[in-house]
Amino acid sequence: METMKGLVWRGNGEIQLTDLPRPRLREPEDAVVRVTLSTICTSDLHILRGAVPRAIPNTVLGHEFVGVVEEAGPLSGVRPGQRVAANCITFCGDCWFCRRGFVNNCEKGGWELGCRIDGGQAEYVRVPYAHTGLTSIPPQVTDEQALFLGDILSSGYFGAQLCEIHPGDTVAVIGAGPVGLCAMMCARLFGAAQVIALDINPKRLRMAWQQKLADATIHPSSSDPEQAVKALTNGRGADGVIEAAGGEDTFQTAWKIARPNGVVALVAMYEENQTLPLPQMYGKNLIFKTGGVDAAYCQTLMDLMARGRLDPSFLITHKAPLNEILEGYRIFGEGLEDCVKWAVTPYERSR
Repeated sequence: METMKGLVWRGNGEIQLTDLPRPRLREPEDAVVRVTLSTICTSDLHILRGAVPRAIPNTVLGHEFVGVVEEAGPLSGVRPGQRVAANCITFCGDCWFCRRGFVNNCEKGGWELGCRIDGGQAEYVRVPYAHTGLTSIPPQVTDEQALFLGDILSSGYFGAQLCEIHPGDTVAVIGAGPVGLCAMMCARLFGAAQVIALDINPKRLRMAWQQKLADATIHPSSSDPEQAVKALTNGRGADGVIEAAGGEDTFQTAWKIARPNGVVALVAMYEENQTLPLPQMYGKNLIFKTGGVDAAYCQTLMDLMARGRLDPSFLITHKAPLNEILEGYRIFGEGLEDCVKWAVTPYERSR
């Protein structure tokens, strides 16, 4: 039996890089992908902390990856040798929800890779429903650019889309982490004239500013967010707010900085229940929209990258082989060394 290396979540916060059987095709829609680049996501940390009840122990983690198709089922829609980027959502494409574009709610899928079935922090991965779960990477797009296509870039795009942005709008993004930075990029695509970034990490705010993703930055510990946003919007508040932080009080900040009749898009993954203080917000007539990664626009985003309109590769601040992934979890998980995204290159057997 051929084996490979993969990072397995054992449950109770324990992860182990170990030898595993190399995956094989099971269904006609399957593809087996040789992983050329993967990454560690905050959602992986949520699994380790026990905040994802549907996660199954003894599963290989990882749902952000790109690679090359090694084996392809007859209904997979891909071919061996093809470079592909993975969608973190597994969806059949044919159920009631999929036909209406709500792929995150697929009756046969959802967040499966790296949560309920083996994911991409390994040398190889089996991708079910490859005809919907893999997007071909054109020659002009690098692995580093395509790496975030099916998760954080799709999340940022989804958040911007939920905000119903009109040309000239002001959009406030809470959280200048990977998803928030992608949301800022995508808010520009939808026509936002002013993007405001809010975060408690000054280095993340500096990155948003230096990458020209934000026109203004607010540190909630230094300025009252509500007053600061009003000062930047002639006293109205933000037309749209994208909540991408998921902190203890960021939900409250989100509705407070929105203007009356504005849209608040909640794309963060919370670990605790949030309170909706209806008496306090009465009369603001806010529209709340929530969602996980409804990654139904991977081809659109890939086309935008191919044409030079999007490039999220700057998010990669650290890169090391699969051999060092435990160190990657430590550094990324503890927020050390200004790590934004830790990219994982293939396992090096010569070590």
